[in-house]
Amino acid sequence: MKLFEKTLESETIFDGKVIKVVHDKVELENGSTAMREVVEHPGGVCVAALTEKNELLFVKQFRYPYKEVTLELPAGKLEKGQNPLENGKRELLEETGAVGREYVTLGKLYPSPGYCGEIIHLYFCKIDRFEKQRLDEDEFLNVLRIPLDTAVQMVLNNEIPDSKTQVAVLKTSALIKNYS
Repeated sequence: MKLFEKTLESETIFDGKVIKVVHDKVELENGSTAMREVVEHPGGVCVAALTEKNELLFVKQFRYPYKEVTLELPAGKLEKGQNPLENGKRELLEETGAVGREYVTLGKLYPSPGYCGEIIHLYFCKIDRFEKQRLDEDEFLNVLRIPLDTAVQMVLNNEIPDSKTQVAVLKTSALIKNYS
């Protein structure tokens, strides 16, 4: 099997500030057709930043789709054409005031591959120093420091439901244990 679907027609249903929704007609490998609804998103970045005391920096913020405050690692949306690593460095500084060093990629994450084209790039870094936080006008959050081992337990205990944070915390823990 080729496991490929050819796009025959594409119609934009919604084109917003952050996402675009398209309705596509595709040809399957057996020659029949099907419809696909896709959310196009420019992607994002997430940074697991570790202090000298082996603590990760987290942000607490209100997330409108869930109508609740979430606990997440610093993260942000990519703008078209932006370099993910440079975007991650900027987001870390803006949200927490931290400047990282020794950045290591933790790979990429497809949050919902059944209908969304978003790709989140994950990074780990050690914190070099702190500067002034540079929040956007519409950004309100609290910064917390959580020991890495505690963060891992929080992920395993379902206290952190955010997928990018779960993956980055667990990969950071594995990275630290494998290279210490």
